[in-house]
Amino acid sequence: MGELIIQDFGGKHNLNLTETNKRLQKEGAWKKQRTVCILPADKTMSTKVALTHWNLALAPNNGFVRILALGAEVGHAYSEAIQAVLNHPELSQWEYILTIESDNMPPPDGYLKLLQDMDEHPEFHCIGGLYFCKGEGGCAHIWGDPNDPVLNFRPQVPIPNTIQECNGSSMGFHLWRMSMFKDERLRKPWFKTIAGAEGVGTQDLYFWGDAKKYGYRTAVDTSIKVGHFDLANDYPW
Repeated sequence: MGELIIQDFGGKHNLNLTETNKRLQKEGAWKKQRTVCILPADKTMSTKVALTHWNLALAPNNGFVRILALGAEVGHAYSEAIQAVLNHPELSQWEYILTIESDNMPPPDGYLKLLQDMDEHPEFHCIGGLYFCKGEGGCAHIWGDPNDPVLNFRPQVPIPNTIQECNGSSMGFHLWRMSMFKDERLRKPWFKTIAGAEGVGTQDLYFWGDAKKYGYRTAVDTSIKVGHFDLANDYPW
């Protein structure tokens, strides 16, 4: 027997408009979520990593601009790129900066999840996805226990499927509020890799060692699983 159809094509999302409106409010896509994406890179990167970057879903009808910072040391690349954004009359008015690196492999919905996280958690100025140091025994990029009264950047154990606050975040797949870089109290360059008389440290924790002084907070969404690609061994950790 065939199918008899009397028109009823209002659509699934119209079946329960109250619940649909709750979902849309939570996603926040109706707000301005304009984002400048900064990728510091050498001249080449893995095609497998590039595929994950291409597959990122973006917020509908919101601005999204990609900037490549090529050939510079990573801390210098980030500092110069962000300063250029702040000097731009249009981009400087946008809401977010997304930092993504040439060996990080985010899930397709990762950026949308970060936008939702930032909307739901205004207390945080940066939220990133969860990834690990490359190699056997790699620790999570969740740096420092904020419950310890002594500032530290010891790697924390991930708490599954939560927004986990830490003292310092990395930059492989992280969403930052543009406004924090307009704070003149923060030292410049914002990001600096140190190795010498000052000590040893990566550009990201150099930044957070200063930003924490002024009340800036960061976290990792452990539900956003990000691969850390080892090009030499063709393997994501």
